[in-house]
Amino acid sequence: MNVFVLIGHQRRGSFCHAIAATAIEELKAAGHEVVFHDLYAERFDPILCDEEIPKDAPLDAVVERHCREVMAADGYLVVHPNWWAMPPAILKGWLDRVWRQGVVYRFGPEGVLPLLSGKRAVVFTTSNTPRDDELRLFGDPLENLWKACVFNFVGIDHFYRRNFESIIMSTPEQRQAWLDEVRTIVRARFASGPG
Repeated sequence: MNVFVLIGHQRRGSFCHAIAATAIEELKAAGHEVVFHDLYAERFDPILCDEEIPKDAPLDAVVERHCREVMAADGYLVVHPNWWAMPPAILKGWLDRVWRQGVVYRFGPEGVLPLLSGKRAVVFTTSNTPRDDELRLFGDPLENLWKACVFNFVGIDHFYRRNFESIIMSTPEQRQAWLDEVRTIVRARFASGPG
């Protein structure tokens, strides 16, 4: 399986980076091919200019490469912190520029036609707000964003998200247990066969 792994976190050494490294290690141990992008380390430009919006517009070489890699992938793994119930702006900009018409969906006579059916996705997020407070105050906007607005929209119904919280109050032992959980989730979600 070819798995596209994406991280949107500005600080190397963060727990998000530990999650991504653990997931990549587990994917490779299972024999999967991994394409990895650290958006901050690569200084990905998140700004979508007007000229890039038409589906047949010429694309920047970096965006074009990401589009090819997204189309070639069998699965997707995304890691990011929860900032104001959203991913960081760099990751939203990546979606704007790469998750585009003609790559992950197109329009047909009956409306939107998803182009990534049969693939799978896992999203790992981190936050500082305790889970009960988050749900009471906001619901779970990131679950809706990734599941309904991003992955289901393009045909991916084999979706799983796990949020780790509260990062700021966690202990080293708790973080190690969470990384063990990452390994378990990656093994299960990217096993051979459906879903």
